[in-house]
Amino acid sequence: MDLSEIEGFLGWLSGVIWGPWVLIPLLLGTGLYLTIRLGGIQFLRLGAALRLGLFTRRDPGADGDISQFQALTTALAATVGTGNIVGVATAIGIGGPGALFWMWITGLVGMASKYSESFLGVRFRTTDSAGEKNGGPQYYLERGIPNGFGKFLAIFFAVAAVIASFGIGNMTQGNSISANLENSFSVPTWVTGLALTIFALLVLVGGIKSIGRVTAGLVPVMIIFYVLGALYILIANIGGVPAAFAQIFTDAFTGTSAVGGFAGSAIIIAVQFGVARGIFSNESGMGSAAIAAAAAKTSHPVRQGLVSMTQTFIDTIIVVTFTGLVIITTGVWNMTDPETGEQMSPALMTGEAFSHGLPGEWGHYIVTVGLVLFASSTILGWSYYGERSIERLLGRRAVIPFRIIFSLVVFIGCTVQLGVVWAFSDVMNGLMALPNLIGLLVLSGLVARETKKYLDNDPKLTATPEQVAAFMQGDPSYENWKTQAIRVVGGK
Repeated sequence: MDLSEIEGFLGWLSGVIWGPWVLIPLLLGTGLYLTIRLGGIQFLRLGAALRLGLFTRRDPGADGDISQFQALTTALAATVGTGNIVGVATAIGIGGPGALFWMWITGLVGMASKYSESFLGVRFRTTDSAGEKNGGPQYYLERGIPNGFGKFLAIFFAVAAVIASFGIGNMTQGNSISANLENSFSVPTWVTGLALTIFALLVLVGGIKSIGRVTAGLVPVMIIFYVLGALYILIANIGGVPAAFAQIFTDAFTGTSAVGGFAGSAIIIAVQFGVARGIFSNESGMGSAAIAAAAAKTSHPVRQGLVSMTQTFIDTIIVVTFTGLVIITTGVWNMTDPETGEQMSPALMTGEAFSHGLPGEWGHYIVTVGLVLFASSTILGWSYYGERSIERLLGRRAVIPFRIIFSLVVFIGCTVQLGVVWAFSDVMNGLMALPNLIGLLVLSGLVARETKKYLDNDPKLTATPEQVAAFMQGDPSYENWKTQAIRVVGGK
């Protein structure tokens, strides 16, 4: 079997996993079920969660490795990436403007999944031999489902996460960066690869505290930079914005296609690509963000769960929306390539939309620089996911070698063709989600029960750590969490 056959098989397998019969209904169904079970927590508590995560930012004196804000930006770093630029264009290019509506729906119900997995990440976290917090599906699946099945799910997730970290979180991101810099500024791919490798080594060797400091500075800047560019275009095309929204809502239920009569003519295509690209962009239900949440200094799992939930809101409802509206209002989504007469490639669509909407070369530069920043931050976030997963499998001794190897692999990603890697990464991303979603459903009762207990006492998330300790005193689940969170696990 040659590479083209392998790539074809992986593409088929990815289509099955991310298709309308496996992950799409499971992810949407789980998000909807958790939304109901938690009483619409993402709608009722969003304001308080945004205030806690973006303005208060920390629980002074709480146990953990990094602040709540740094945990949020680490997770945002991993999710705000090429999916927000190329993924949105792919969804709209194939599924039509209505696909953006289904990306929104995926994000809204996905916020309940993101809350639940981040809550569990903190709730079942432990401390390793280096004094760092460990948590995520690779821990809460085993500790929350105390039988052989839970352990199987935990190991399955950890293996898939390690492999996915080298694909979607490393080589594919580096490849996107080097290709764009070469096309835009004629920077040789090996130069980009060397620079990125050195950058990754310098940041990753310092561990989560170093990653947290870098993402806390980088992520807000890159998102504001990108959104301001998009906002300028939308203001310049303000007359087309109401029509764009009308088209999004109408096409969501009629399936109007890109380039009249193309594959998006059926509503199922709009739904499938909107949901699949939405999940790919915000990672709700995949369990990855729970790993970053587990490192946060927080006085209760509910608090960090709500902070982490805002990641999906920022990623999908803000960044994805701006990208989608720019593509639709500029008309680029329905353009053809003047040379071939075929639909414009989604890889070029966002850049073309920004170039149409901004004067001179500004649009082109904003998309290129935005993609470089988004993809670079994704490398940092996913490196942490990979190292926490490899530690679960091989112990603390594997962490430093993993960081070094992960950094070196960035160079490979920047300098080689990655057709097979892209396809394989999609498969492994999907396989990460499966055990996590099963765990979310099994543990949903615990999540709902402990969430209600906390929010009955602190509905606006304004309690200090001392007040939390006072009103939770005597609660068996809380006392168990405080005890288990300091238990040292793992070898040297």
